[in-house]
Amino acid sequence: MILVAIIIPWLSFFLRGKLLSGLICLILQVTLIGWIPAVAWAVISLNNDRADTRVNKIVRAMKQGRR
Repeated sequence: MILVAIIIPWLSFFLRGKLLSGLICLILQVTLIGWIPAVAWAVISLNNDRADTRVNKIVRAMKQGRR
């Protein structure tokens, strides 16, 4: 998925269901100067989503351990 975020940043947003962000990223990516910020945004967003998933998994495990 990181390779998709680097090569086609807007597609990585679409594949994760973030259509508005994908559209904004596509508009940003159309310009040559905007390509680098679009790639950075896509990669950072992907990493944040993965971190959120890990945190949610840990929280669920902690809640189950209390019961």
